[in-house]
Amino acid sequence: MKTGKVWLVGAGPGDLGLLTVKAVETIKDADLIVYDALIGDAIYSLFPEGAERISVGKRSGNHTMPQEQIDRVLLEEALKGKKVVRLKGGDPFLFGRGGEELELLAEKGVPYEIVPGVTSPIAVPAYNGIPVTHRDYTSSLHIITGHKRKGSDEDIDFEALVRTEGTLVFLMGIARLEYICGGLLEAGMDSGMPAAVLQKGTTAGQKRVVATVGTLAAEVERQGIETPAIIIVGKVCALADEFAWYEKLPLAGSKVIVTRPRGMISGMAARLRKLGAEVLELPSIKTKAREDQSALEEALVGINDYSWLVFTSPTGVRVFFDVLKGSGMDVRRLAGVKIAAIGPGTRKELTDRFIRVDFVPSVFDGETLGRELAEIVGEGDRVLIPRAAIGNEELVAELQKAGAVVKDIATYDTVDAEQDLLDEAAMFENGEIDCAVFTSASTVRGFASRNPGLDFSLVRAACIGKQTRQCAEEYGMKTYMSEEATMDSLAQLVIDMTRNRHERKIEEWN
Repeated sequence: MKTGKVWLVGAGPGDLGLLTVKAVETIKDADLIVYDALIGDAIYSLFPEGAERISVGKRSGNHTMPQEQIDRVLLEEALKGKKVVRLKGGDPFLFGRGGEELELLAEKGVPYEIVPGVTSPIAVPAYNGIPVTHRDYTSSLHIITGHKRKGSDEDIDFEALVRTEGTLVFLMGIARLEYICGGLLEAGMDSGMPAAVLQKGTTAGQKRVVATVGTLAAEVERQGIETPAIIIVGKVCALADEFAWYEKLPLAGSKVIVTRPRGMISGMAARLRKLGAEVLELPSIKTKAREDQSALEEALVGINDYSWLVFTSPTGVRVFFDVLKGSGMDVRRLAGVKIAAIGPGTRKELTDRFIRVDFVPSVFDGETLGRELAEIVGEGDRVLIPRAAIGNEELVAELQKAGAVVKDIATYDTVDAEQDLLDEAAMFENGEIDCAVFTSASTVRGFASRNPGLDFSLVRAACIGKQTRQCAEEYGMKTYMSEEATMDSLAQLVIDMTRNRHERKIEEWN
């Protein structure tokens, strides 16, 4: 039997963009992913659809699977020939017990690799404007676990830490904050030394409390803090307000769900991430090309009998050209046929194939496409529309009223997409999600189908057009609509929807 392999992969501090390229490639190629609770929510979008998944739920003081059992799972699954990814928050070798997980693999001769991760003691302060070293303030950095191992008498040598005069970062120490600050003071540290607690760094839940070693515990008690969080002590903490940058991004502190199909989601997600949002890519629908494409193949044989070829989605374009290629034909077959696209995304899919688009409506929806194209087509003109099985009826009706002969061919189906890694309903009920982005009525229906027990009045829906908005309103969602049916306009809508919340969070941080 062929032996598999184990990769210990660092998932970074939470922000999807802080995963290394190698980490992303390794995750996407996995047969099995064994993951902790502390990985960022957005990282789940990288899990391959066909991969097995085991959550070991490791948090400080709360392990749903004992370490020895995790070690055994990695060994047994690799021995079955699987590519096993052990996905750990931060870096596997920085208080991540990565060395322990390798011991059994090394003993049994199972191959493994280490993929280091961006570590929170450096990344989280950086996202809060705190450089952990600065030659005007300190020349050393010391990372300490604040968590005391059960049954252990080990403790922190505070006197040694104070003597370093360096930046101190304590991980897993929030429960012992008073003990840590008290220990530093007893060891001779100035009570006025700047110090901070940094909550959920690099994610939408990021928050910082800056004070001094003498006042930090009381200030955290006053302002409140959630875990995971780190403690940082040193003169560099005084630079936080001066160097702060994350909270200045338009969508900083916002957590947004994007529901587009997996193959179309990345562009919108990337726009929102650049603006500072934590984006969860949770497709509510997926598209499947139909196995039987005989109707389209027949139409392609006589394609030059058509005056217009109309595309209503990027997926429709992709399926059309896949069928064209599979039929042994190429784009020369389309000579003389005019091309219409419903909007910029569909037009881009065509221009990427060197197809010039002859018509795009002023408003990017099916009704407007049909009405405005009807003003151009002539009596008896033949129009071919290869699209989803459930399509806009007004498009065909408007063209037929103008006397066009319409061939409406279903080339792909839209079905609900399952999602079991995150509890969406709970996140809305807990107020974690600022808004959900919907780009079609089918994405709204798929989302609703996946969350049957959710109070939809809790959902703030960013909708790309009136049909999408109408569908969301039917479920009782609080709806907002972009000025234009474009990704840029939709991103601006999300900014407008979250601006007030963003301003309130800035006030909290300051």
